[in-house]
Amino acid sequence: MRRLLTGVEVLAFAGGVVFLLFFPRWLSDFRTSQVAYVGIYFIAILGLNILTGYTGQISLGHGAFMAIGGYTTAILVGHHGVKDLWTIPLAGLVAGVAGLVVGIPALRFSGLYLALVTFAIAVALPSGLKKFDHFTGGTQGINLFGVKGMTGTLGITVFGHKLTFNEWIYYLTWTVAVVLLAVAWALLRSRPGRTFRAIRDSEVAATSSGVNLPLNKTLAFGISAFYAGVAGSLFAIATTFVSPETFPIILSLYLVIGAAVAGLGSLAGLAVGAVFIQYLPDLSQQVSKSPGAPSVIYGVVLIVVMLILPTGAGGLVKKIGEPLTNWLFRGS
Repeated sequence: MRRLLTGVEVLAFAGGVVFLLFFPRWLSDFRTSQVAYVGIYFIAILGLNILTGYTGQISLGHGAFMAIGGYTTAILVGHHGVKDLWTIPLAGLVAGVAGLVVGIPALRFSGLYLALVTFAIAVALPSGLKKFDHFTGGTQGINLFGVKGMTGTLGITVFGHKLTFNEWIYYLTWTVAVVLLAVAWALLRSRPGRTFRAIRDSEVAATSSGVNLPLNKTLAFGISAFYAGVAGSLFAIATTFVSPETFPIILSLYLVIGAAVAGLGSLAGLAVGAVFIQYLPDLSQQVSKSPGAPSVIYGVVLIVVMLILPTGAGGLVKKIGEPLTNWLFRGS
């Protein structure tokens, strides 16, 4: 049965890859750019889900890890001429190390207290970026437009088709997203993934079973921050500019909302959560131009979604897919 379920998941994964490959053919260049940003949020939510959905640790500071990744890429490309593609894993590693550093003192906290500690990091980081202006550009930020190390601005040709900058960002973002999704899927189905879920379900039971609680909780923080750092790096490449306002405090809250809409502890609804935080703020502003009204609309829609889908899009996918998998298992 397990082998059959794995086969279904692999087929769904392959179908998704084929869809992503041809999807830009039906989109304008602007819409392609928007879907590229969906891929960036997809990666960030995926990392947050590993920490919160599978390990049970609440983080309200993942926007800060995205900022660390984005600034790592901006500094390496803008100040040192490093190729942007090379900076993506480096940005993930720098953010991952930052996540490990944060994860160690966070071991003393849990629940609401852990959320407040991580949120404090998201609040403090913009001030730090402004203070070290000789390094980060301060409030002026770092401009990457036209910089030699930006691959997409040089013109990329694939199978005789010259990609626009937005098409290049789309394929780059979703290629990275697909790879990281496959890595997360393999990780969460292996022993570390089972350990993470054991910690989420009961720390006392996990400890009594021989689980090294500090090591695994810190590891989850590092892995999650790595994903956020990669997302931040791609964000910097896509916007060709970073500043403290590029990664606002509310970004951390949006990522948590996206993870909840996607479904905590599930990989099936990640794209829905990413689409939610990419498009809903803009749609809210289009519905009403009154000051404060977009935030009210956003909140109301979020409440409605949570009432209809308390387990997120991933829970809905599981509920719909159960009859099919049960039928397949009976036939096996």
